[in-house]
Amino acid sequence: MPMVTTSDGTNLYYKDWGPKDAQPVMFHHGWPLSADDWDSQMLFFMSRGYRVIAHDRRGHGRSDQTDTGNDMETYAAVAAVVKGLDLHEVVHIGHSTGGGEVARYAARAQRGRIAKAVLIGAVPPVMVKSDKNPDGIAMEVFDGFRDALSRNRAEFYKGIPSGPFYGFNREGVEVSQGLIDNWWRQGMAGGAKAHYDCIKAFSETDFTEDLEAITVPVLFLHGEDDQIVPIENSAHKAVRLVRDGTLRTYPGLSHGLFATHPEVVNPDLLAFVRA
Repeated sequence: MPMVTTSDGTNLYYKDWGPKDAQPVMFHHGWPLSADDWDSQMLFFMSRGYRVIAHDRRGHGRSDQTDTGNDMETYAAVAAVVKGLDLHEVVHIGHSTGGGEVARYAARAQRGRIAKAVLIGAVPPVMVKSDKNPDGIAMEVFDGFRDALSRNRAEFYKGIPSGPFYGFNREGVEVSQGLIDNWWRQGMAGGAKAHYDCIKAFSETDFTEDLEAITVPVLFLHGEDDQIVPIENSAHKAVRLVRDGTLRTYPGLSHGLFATHPEVVNPDLLAFVRA
C-alpha cells in the first residue's frame, strides 16, 4: 500500500489518482472515518482532469494505529504527504475533523504548496462550550461519546450514521443502508485509542488563530440541519475570522451532506476550485 512516514515514524496511507502533472485536490476525512469517505468526490474531480489525493489520518483506516500524537498539532503533519508527493498549488478540502486539520495546516503551509481551502461541516473555530464560547456544545456530550466508545465501539458506530450524521433520523428522509454500512466499516477499521483521543482533538481545539492566519481563499460549505456540528457555532463564526472567506449553506441538509447529496455539493466544489 502507498505510505508516507511522518517525522515521528508513523506511516500514513494515501490514495493518489489522476494525471501527476494536473492540479492536485487533496481530501481530509472526518472522525472516525478514512480516505474512502471521499470516493464520490475523488472520482468526480479525476474525471475532470484533476489529480486527487486522500490520506487516512493517523490512527484511522489503513494508517498506523497510534496510541500517541492523536491531536490537531500532529494531524497537521499531513504536510508529510504534501512534501512526499512534492505537491504544489493544492486545493485542500476537509470535512468535520478534517476541516480542522485543513485549517491548522493551511495556517502554516509553505508558500506555493496551497492554493485554496474548503471546510465542509467543519469543527472550527471551536466546538465545546466554555466561558469564551458560551453557545458551544456541553462537555457532557463529548464525555458521552468517550463513554460509549469505551463500552461498545461497534454498537456506538452503528447509531451515529443511522441517526444524526446523515440526518436519517428526520421524518421523510430517504435512508441509505449502504452509507450507514460504509460509515461503520470505515470506523471499525481504525484504532480505538486514536478515535478516543480524537474526540478531544475535534471538540476542544481552538482554531481561531489558525483561521486568522490563512491567506488563501476559503470556502465554507455547511448543512443548515447539521446535528453534529451546528452551523451557528461553526461556519457562521469561522467565515468572519478568515481574510477571504465565502459561506454557502444548504437548507435541510445534514452533517454528511457531500455523501448524501454529491450531485449538489460537487458542482459547488468544482466552481470554487476553477474560480
